[in-house]
Formats: sequence, C-alpha cells, structure tokens
Amino acid sequence: MAADSTPGSHGTETRSVPKRVIVLLGRLFFALIFLMAAPNNFTKQGIAYAASQGAPIASIGVPLMGVFSIVGGISILLGYRARIGAWLVVAFLLIVTPIMHKFWGIADPMMAQVQMINFMKNLSMLGGALLITQFGAGPLSLDARQSL
Repeated sequence: MAADSTPGSHGTETRSVPKRVIVLLGRLFFALIFLMAAPNNFTKQGIAYAASQGAPIASIGVPLMGVFSIVGGISILLGYRARIGAWLVVAFLLIVTPIMHKFWGIADPMMAQVQMINFMKNLSMLGGALLITQFGAGPLSLDARQSL
C-alpha cells in the first residue's frame, strides 16, 4: 500500500484498513442513530413525549422529523445524494435539538445533565452533517460511483 500523501501525515500508511472502508464505516456509524431512532417518531408514545416537551403540532411535526431522519440517514449511509441527505439531517437536528433537550430549563441537576449531554451530542452530529453537506459521501458511495 502506498504511503499517505496527506499534508502532515509524515509518510504514515493506512496499514490494514483502506481509507475508503473507514469513510464507509464512518457513514454507517453516523447514519445508524438516525435510522434506529426514527421509528419512534411514528408511535403514539413518541409523539406524546415530544408534545409534552413542547413540540408544536406534534402529531404532524414528529412524523415529519421521522421522515427527515430516515431519508437523510439512508441517503448518507448509501452515499446517494448524500449532501441532500445531510441537509435533511441538519434540518432535523436544528429543529429537534432545542425543543427536546432544553437542559437550561430543568430544575433537577441530574436530568439537566442528561439533557445537556443529549444537546451536545446533537450539536456534534450537526457538525458531522454540515461536513457531509460540503464534502459529500466520499468513496464507496453511490455518489462516487455516479461520477465515474
């Protein structure tokens, strides 16, 4: 395998796993949370919980966010129009995060801490999604295959 020519790599090699496989795994791990959590957005319990947290028009908005989550997650996972999928995830996170994780308004310190962690987790995922909007899905994706 050839030495890495990335600036600052100092000639290090990707020893056993090619970069393209690592990028694929990154997309898989990133998309997994959206795909696994999305079905809850279509349940009575999920909608009721979001409504109890102040989600406006929860009966419509929560399932809509579920669609954003599923479509965006599949798009990123497969690398098919991944930039558009990432924008769906960005919209999902921008809408859901301040509604569902209002740590600043919780009196119980333990619950406030849990919600702050979830809020920060969502911000980190927002950062990842924004990166995908700019750099795309990378190799081993349907987008890369279409550009050949």
